[in-house]
Amino acid sequence: MSTDRYDFTEREFQLHNSGAKLLYISSAKYNGDWYSFPHTHNFTEVFYVIGGAGKFQIRDSYYKVSVGDMVILNPNIEHTETSMVDDPLEYIVLGIRGIKMSAELDPKQDFSIIHFNEAAEEIQRYLLAMLQEAKNQRNDYEEVCGHLLDILLICLMRQTNITSRVQEADLTHQNKAAAAKEYIDAHFREDIALDQLAQKIQVNKYYLAHIFSQSYGMSPIQYVQTLRLEESKYLLRTTDFAIKQIASITGFSSLGYFSQRFSKAEGMSPAKYRVMAQNKLIGGAQEEPAREDAEEKGSPVSQ
Repeated sequence: MSTDRYDFTEREFQLHNSGAKLLYISSAKYNGDWYSFPHTHNFTEVFYVIGGAGKFQIRDSYYKVSVGDMVILNPNIEHTETSMVDDPLEYIVLGIRGIKMSAELDPKQDFSIIHFNEAAEEIQRYLLAMLQEAKNQRNDYEEVCGHLLDILLICLMRQTNITSRVQEADLTHQNKAAAAKEYIDAHFREDIALDQLAQKIQVNKYYLAHIFSQSYGMSPIQYVQTLRLEESKYLLRTTDFAIKQIASITGFSSLGYFSQRFSKAEGMSPAKYRVMAQNKLIGGAQEEPAREDAEEKGSPVSQ
């Protein structure tokens, strides 16, 4: 078997609201000396067949595979692969720690085999780009491969009913807090309750509040409020939006609640802050939104 494998450092690449670590990418082709025995991994493997044909043994069952087939194996699934002698099997495989992948309608499913038709070329293009980056190892190649992994998984979710979710056993104390922070960074304009956030991260809400405060010096809800207030200050300084509109954009449930929180944090009303900023009486503020696009409107929330 001809094999090229490239391992990555245990650097975390965040995928949506969960952590995913690309451990390695490898290409393999049967050439007469293929010796593979049933084995397991404590991480997810994704195989994509780019040539030939063969079979996957998954537990006690056998599945034929050919060009355009993807085999997704969640952690601890016993498997091995064999090639057709007259049509050598060739594939690219990714090792991914931190997520499990399953059909949306059956989240307990622990492996999937998918055949791609129209999307086959796109899937293969991303994988070959990752393989080339790993082979050349130019500056920041791990970062590039991490982003390509994100794109590949998004493409997979668009084309199929496969979804990804956090592999709970692989989330450390620090990673859980980081995953919560990343979710808040992306959704702070929306209604976020501690119960909801804990459910997303799959931990007890009291434990989440403890580890988040330990990591970032404030509770998750305090962090939500901080981001909302920072973005509201940016909008007050740089736009002519009505204050009521800014309250809604940044996720506050009402103008009254926004004014109350703003005045408590800044020692002045939003209107006074805007006047002082326009008259350059408030300095040192960076003209950047708290996160992402400052003018993207979030959903009003209830507190």
